[in-house]
Amino acid sequence: MPRTVAPLQIGPIAVWPPLVLAPMSGVTNRTMRALYKPFGLGLTVTEFVSSNALTYGSKRTLEMIDRHPSERPGSTQLWGDDPATMARAAALVRECGADIVDINFGCPAPKVTKTNGGSACLRDPDRCEAIVRAVVGAVDCPVTVKMRLGWTESDLVYLDVATRAQAAGAAAVTLHARTAKQFYRGSADWRHIAALKRHLDIPVIGNGDLAEAHAAMRSMRESGVDGIMLGRATLGNPWLIAQVADLMEGRSARPDPTPADRLRYCIVHYRTMVEELGERRAVPQMRKHVALYLKGIAGAAALRERMMRIESAAEAIDTIDATIERLENARAA
Repeated sequence: MPRTVAPLQIGPIAVWPPLVLAPMSGVTNRTMRALYKPFGLGLTVTEFVSSNALTYGSKRTLEMIDRHPSERPGSTQLWGDDPATMARAAALVRECGADIVDINFGCPAPKVTKTNGGSACLRDPDRCEAIVRAVVGAVDCPVTVKMRLGWTESDLVYLDVATRAQAAGAAAVTLHARTAKQFYRGSADWRHIAALKRHLDIPVIGNGDLAEAHAAMRSMRESGVDGIMLGRATLGNPWLIAQVADLMEGRSARPDPTPADRLRYCIVHYRTMVEELGERRAVPQMRKHVALYLKGIAGAAALRERMMRIESAAEAIDTIDATIERLENARAA
């Protein structure tokens, strides 16, 4: 069937489908990205990585930029406030195999903004421009920028910062249509994303409040963006990715999975995390994922509370298996 949208062109890299997984700290690690990629992602992005930590050679930080072989193309996201440090970090991640280097001007977390990184950079458009120019000059691959509207509602600088980024050599811009001070409150205002698309010559990727496949495609069409980035709505629900990819391919969106099928994939996720990270690290990380796979299932609150106390992967998987059996029995009855 004919595709309904065009590939996303980031410099020489054609991304199909034009569907990107957002970088989410402590969540979108190498294992999760590899699990979600086959659902139909065209591009994955690492968790955001501190440029300072990279220059110190931290083992944990180097783990964060590691990518699964299936992640081609793959983007590595960096944050920091010093152009020279960001340039050195960009050169390092490019040497380690990044196809695209993404600059984070969007994270609103206090641990990042208190050092003037992430969305705090938007308080100084001159610094944003200097960072983009330094990173572009340090690598031989496309450089992209992910940003918010501005630091506050009274200081929306996204058009200015994006224009400067384009002039400095950025190959694409992703806009999350909230301010830094909003965090995730309120609604993402896609009117700003449409305005940015009209304003720039390089590709624009829209991000924010894309929780249903048909609505996501409508936002893409109405704003005119070249691609969309899915984030929190995919957690515990990678089928959203597949549904959007179906629509982009010109097919009908596949139905939602049954609660039992969701939990079967949760077990796949759990076992893969244990294999990749070891039980000691995987069990605490999987608690938040299991809670999201359980969303909307009868008795989920009690199950989530129980899962928070489980220390063994085998016990956790047995508990999920027992829940699947209960759901199937109820369905048969």
